Amino acid sequence: MIESTAGVIAALVGIAAFYFWLAKATGWKLFNYLIPLIWIYATPMVLRNVGVLPGSSPAYDVLRHFGLPMLITMLLLPINVGAVVRIMGKGVLVMLLGTVGVMVGAPIGLLVVKGWLAPDAWKGFGALAGSWIGGTANMAGVSAMIDTPPEQFGLAILADAAIYVGWLPLLLVSKSFADRFNRWARVPEGRLRQMELAAAEERREERPPSVPDVLYLFALALGVTWLAGWVAPLIPQIGKIVAENGAVSYVVSTSTWEVLLWTTLGILLSFTPARNIASSHNIAMAILYVFVARMGAQASLEGLSQAIPFVAGAAIWIVVHGLFCLLGARLFRVDVHSVAIASAANIGAAASAPVVAAHHRESLIPVAVLMALLGYAIGNFAGFGAAQLCRLAAGL
Repeated sequence: MIESTAGVIAALVGIAAFYFWLAKATGWKLFNYLIPLIWIYATPMVLRNVGVLPGSSPAYDVLRHFGLPMLITMLLLPINVGAVVRIMGKGVLVMLLGTVGVMVGAPIGLLVVKGWLAPDAWKGFGALAGSWIGGTANMAGVSAMIDTPPEQFGLAILADAAIYVGWLPLLLVSKSFADRFNRWARVPEGRLRQMELAAAEERREERPPSVPDVLYLFALALGVTWLAGWVAPLIPQIGKIVAENGAVSYVVSTSTWEVLLWTTLGILLSFTPARNIASSHNIAMAILYVFVARMGAQASLEGLSQAIPFVAGAAIWIVVHGLFCLLGARLFRVDVHSVAIASAANIGAAASAPVVAAHHRESLIPVAVLMALLGYAIGNFAGFGAAQLCRLAAGL
């Protein structure tokens, strides 16, 4: 068994790095379907269950109390809400309605399959809601807010990947129906041209980070971590839940307030020159993958027995999201390209939105990234709301 804090962190970082290296070195198409994120979660889980990694370690606490707030802060820094609204116009409303579809679909999917799931499955659905509104970082954030068990977190990752394999091709194929869809949605002439002109004005070249850039990022992220950790205990905890074993927890606990404060402060910083610091997204994502490995190292293999009903509930859920996106397209007269990007920004986040944009309208790649970042901004708030709807659906 690896017992030292340094050894555990080295193992988690090494596992995350290995799968990205393997995907790049081999070019295996397997990783298009079973993405590295799944392996990064599953490998530590197996190593923990065979006794190589410990079930508890100070390393896990360090990643929870420092890694999670830092990655959330850094991910939110590059958000440019004004640019998204200027370019996408009512396409932003479609994305927000798609978010509502995620929130509504979560309890519906859970109600259908909860008879085959554990009583705490609502926490897995809540974690998945965070991912489908924002991204994997929001999955981690919402999980911290509602104390999602590692096994349920793993089911959320599995369902996320399984649905993604089917949903992404639908978003790509939708381009073939652009003319008919746009007539059905009554899209105004000139909308696409206006978007492309606005997107061209916002195009910026990425620059490599300098040493001061990295120092600025860590200073801001650690400052947010400290400030939220100081303020959160001063805010009253709200609502009580009594679990079956008699344990009492709070709907809005101190840990919930911490995540909300990290998110709020990160959004506020995005309105300052800090938004222009290079590579905040890349550094945050690196920390995120290590955090996912940490969740895997604390999970049990027993949770996998619920995989089929969990994924079935998620499939019902994604249909509800899709219907809300179609409703948004019709109400707001938005083209199929914008709708596909909006859905991808929700369900697939920053990894998928540019892929969908490249297939539909390459000129919209920059705004697709910005829309995904907007999802990060609302993911923790809306994801927590969806989790509470799932809690009510579970009868708690």
